[in-house]
Amino acid sequence: MLLTFLLYFALLFLVSHLVGTRGNDAFFRGNRKSPWQLVAFGMVGASFSGVTFIGVPGMVMTGDMTYLQMCIGFFFGYLVVAFVLLPLYYRMGLTSIYGYLDKRFGSVSYKTGAWFFIVSKLSSSAAKFYVACLILQQFVFDDYGIPYWLTVIVTLAFIWLYTCSSGIKALVWTDALQTLCLIVALILIMVKAVDMLGMDWSEAYDAVVSSPHSRIFEFSDFVSRQNFWKQFLSGVFVVIVMTGLDQDMMQKNLTCRDLRSAQKDMCSYGILFIPVNALFLILGILLVALYGHLGMDIPQKGDDLLTGLAATGVMGNAVVALFTIGVIASAFSSADSALTALTTSFCIDILGNDSTDEQGENIRRKVHIVMVAVFVFFTLLFKWIGSNSVIDLIYTLVSYTYGPLLGLYAFGMLTRRMPRPRLVPFIAIASPLLCYALDAFTLQHYGYKFGYELLMLNGMLTFLGLLVVAKKHQE
Repeated sequence: MLLTFLLYFALLFLVSHLVGTRGNDAFFRGNRKSPWQLVAFGMVGASFSGVTFIGVPGMVMTGDMTYLQMCIGFFFGYLVVAFVLLPLYYRMGLTSIYGYLDKRFGSVSYKTGAWFFIVSKLSSSAAKFYVACLILQQFVFDDYGIPYWLTVIVTLAFIWLYTCSSGIKALVWTDALQTLCLIVALILIMVKAVDMLGMDWSEAYDAVVSSPHSRIFEFSDFVSRQNFWKQFLSGVFVVIVMTGLDQDMMQKNLTCRDLRSAQKDMCSYGILFIPVNALFLILGILLVALYGHLGMDIPQKGDDLLTGLAATGVMGNAVVALFTIGVIASAFSSADSALTALTTSFCIDILGNDSTDEQGENIRRKVHIVMVAVFVFFTLLFKWIGSNSVIDLIYTLVSYTYGPLLGLYAFGMLTRRMPRPRLVPFIAIASPLLCYALDAFTLQHYGYKFGYELLMLNGMLTFLGLLVVAKKHQE
C-alpha cells in the first residue's frame, strides 16, 4: 500500500509539473485560462473528499437514501450560484470573492467575512482530512510503525510540494485526475460487491430497490431530520454558502476564460453531483447486504461500513488497493484546494498582497507554509475530538461558521442599506452563539433538535441584526 501511495503522489507531482507555471497570477487565478469541462469534473472530487468516500455509503444505515433529497436541493443551489453570484464576481473582476464585501460595506465587513471563511474552511477541511488520514494510517502507515501525527505531517507535506508553485493552475488538472481515480475506484468496488453477493446486475438492481434502505423521500414526519423540505432547503443553502460564498470552490470557477464558461462549468457540476452520490448510497445498500451474506456484524458507526470490509480483507487485496486509492484521491483533492484557497484569501484579504512581483511571491510562499502548519494542528485536534458521523459534524460546523457569511451577502444583495461598520463583527459572532443557545433550548424544552436548517436560521439572524443597526444607504 505504501507503494500505491508513493506512485499516486508521483503521478500528481508529474501532472502538476507539466501543466503548472510559477507566479502569483497562476497560483491565485490560473492565468484565467482553465477549460470549463476540466474545472467541472475536477470539482466533483474536490467536493466529495475522503468523508464522502467513507461516510456517504454508511448514511443508508440511519437515513436510508434520503440524503438524495439534499442532493436535489444542491442542484438548485448550483443554479443560484451560476446565475446570481458568478455574474456578480465576474462583473467585479474579483480574485477573492470577499472583495465584494469591501466594495459593498467597507473594510471592517470585508475582513470579518474573510476571517469567517478562513476559520470555516480550516475547521471543515481539517475534519474531512482527519478521516482520510485515519484510513491511510490503518491501511498504509501502521505497517511501518509510523504514528498518526507523522502521517498527517507527511501527507500534507506531499500536498504542499505539488501546490506550492502553481496553486490553482495545477489544481484544475490534478483535481480532474483525482476525480477520475475516485469514480473508477467506486465503480470497481461496486462490481466486486455484486460479484461477492453472487448476483448479476439485474438481481442487484432488484435487491437495491426492494431494500428497506432504498427509501428516498420523507414527507410525513416534519420533526425528522430526514424530512424532505428540511433536507431540500438545507441543500440549496448549503451549496450557496459552501460553494457560492466559499473561496475554495469559487476560485476554480474564476479561472475560467469568461462568465459563460464558468456558468457551464457550474451547471454541469451540479448535474453530475446527484448520480455520483446515488452510486455511493447504492454501494452502501450493497455493503449492508454483503455483511448479512457473509454472516458479519454490521458496524455501529456508518463511517465504518466500507472501512470494515476493506480492513478485514474479505473483499480481496484489489479492493483494499482501490479503497486506498479512493481515499487518497478524495483526501488530496479536498485538502490541496482548501490550502490553496486559504493561502489566497489570507494573502489578498488579510494582508492585501495581490502583487505578482518577487516580493509578493515570497510572501505567498511563507503564508502557504503557515497554512499547512495550521492545517496540521486542526487535523490533530479533530483526531482528539472524534465523531460518530463526520459528515454531520461538518454540516453542523458549516451551519455555525458560514451562517454569518450567508447573512452578510444576502443583506448586501437584497437591500440598499449600510450597517454600522464597527458593529458588523459583533453581529457575525453573536448570531451563531444565539443559534447554539436556541438549539439547546428547543432540545431541552420541546425535544426538537435543529438539523442542517440551522444554517438558514443563522443567516437570518445575521441579516436581521444587520438590519437593526443599518442606516439608509447613500450612493
